[in-house]
Amino acid sequence: MVYTNEIEVRRFIEPNSPRFSDQYRLFIRARGLAYTTEKAYMHWASRFVRFMNYQSQKDFSVDDINLFLSNLGNSRNCSINTQKIALNALVFLFREYLKQEVGDLAFQYATKPRKIPIVLSAREATAIINCLTGRKQLIVKLLYGSGLRISEALNLRVKDIDFDNGGINIMEGKGSKSRRTFLPKNCIDELNAQVDYVGNLSKADKAIGKSGAYMPDALGRKLPNAQYELIWQYLFPADHYSKDPRSGVERRHHFGAQQIQRAIKVATSRAGVTKRVTCHTFRHSFATELLRNGTDIRAIQELLGHTSIETTQIYTHVVGVLNRGVVSPADL
Repeated sequence: MVYTNEIEVRRFIEPNSPRFSDQYRLFIRARGLAYTTEKAYMHWASRFVRFMNYQSQKDFSVDDINLFLSNLGNSRNCSINTQKIALNALVFLFREYLKQEVGDLAFQYATKPRKIPIVLSAREATAIINCLTGRKQLIVKLLYGSGLRISEALNLRVKDIDFDNGGINIMEGKGSKSRRTFLPKNCIDELNAQVDYVGNLSKADKAIGKSGAYMPDALGRKLPNAQYELIWQYLFPADHYSKDPRSGVERRHHFGAQQIQRAIKVATSRAGVTKRVTCHTFRHSFATELLRNGTDIRAIQELLGHTSIETTQIYTHVVGVLNRGVVSPADL
């Protein structure tokens, strides 16, 4: 078997590199920020530099933030959320890295409002899940039954499933934050079988010298043999081997998100659901069902891992008047 892609990990950067991008990446890593955050900050820094046509670090000006964000919000017609992400990235760049005080900004806010998320009814979610099979079905069950992001589900390790206490520990969540959520009872038997599968697969890989799971940098150094232990194996390993670009070692990474999304698209069609359904739709539906059943919004915020309660409150708009006893005049 040959690898079809590379494991996406942080690549080594020469500490003495003169490039701005390399030095900025090293600065972000020194702050202990997540790799996803590093990629997002680098994305917006690169777009900002290209837009302003900067030739050197001396060209950076705080006033240009207003110009860039105004263009992003109006000429580029981005959403308010996208503009906020860009704002946070540029504030970090100037305030933390360039040591320039940002002060009060005066950019034009995006006019494209935040959209209410599409959610599934319990019947629709069940119908789509029933049109899936195997690992893909189990992964989507966790998205819906535990409120996981697709990246969180695919990054689960065997050790993260707490069978005895009925919970799932999310250790590689958004922003490197950890939390705990439900372990759906109807997934327990399938998850036990999946753990057995992972154990057997790990033994087979070891027999041909391709065992071991990717370990975060610090843990990889502190526990060099942990990569071979069952508890550290990905709960949903890939069908193929991937190459670690740092060491050149071939081993299994986790299942791919695009495979799940494609399967959901096909299952949605087969189930006759006429909505645009993505992996994240099941997380939205998880939150909405909890809200409909009277769960406190603070508890939902904790289960979803939202930093701000305002993010969670979007689901109150989804439930809205439909669950307040209001009836359409046409039905009176």
